[in-house]
Amino acid sequence: MGIGSHTKPNKGLSDSWITPKAIIDSLGPFDLDPCQCIPQPWSCAQNAFTIEDDGLHRDWHGRVWLNPPYSQAWLWMERLANHGHGTALIFARTEVEGFVNQVWKRANAVMFLHGRLFFHHTDGRRAKGNSGGPSCLVAYGEHDTEQLRQSKLPGTIVSGW
Repeated sequence: MGIGSHTKPNKGLSDSWITPKAIIDSLGPFDLDPCQCIPQPWSCAQNAFTIEDDGLHRDWHGRVWLNPPYSQAWLWMERLANHGHGTALIFARTEVEGFVNQVWKRANAVMFLHGRLFFHHTDGRRAKGNSGGPSCLVAYGEHDTEQLRQSKLPGTIVSGW
């Protein structure tokens, strides 16, 4: 799946980091990816918006996959929480205001992934360094909570708080 031990993290020079395909394969299918990269080596959902489409301000439909641009993660997370049906991949920074407001107060479940993810570049190559911090999957809605439980991804699920 591309999860590894602590290695030199990425420098955060870009918001274009592709979700490992194994995560999408384990959790999908999704109807919409509102912040797909350009280019995208594999699709994360049946429909997608890119930065050119301004996915944050478009109409969302169905089950959403969200790997938000981390420079604006909490704007996107608020939008997903309002939509109420989907899963997001974010850093597990449980103490920050955005996590408290958009995850602890609004989500149905969180899976804290074991190890550190290795994201991919827009050409599909796996990044040399890991994500530099722990990641989690955040589920909004019962269907997405059940998908986390059935995914067999290496992680610990917390729900019902």
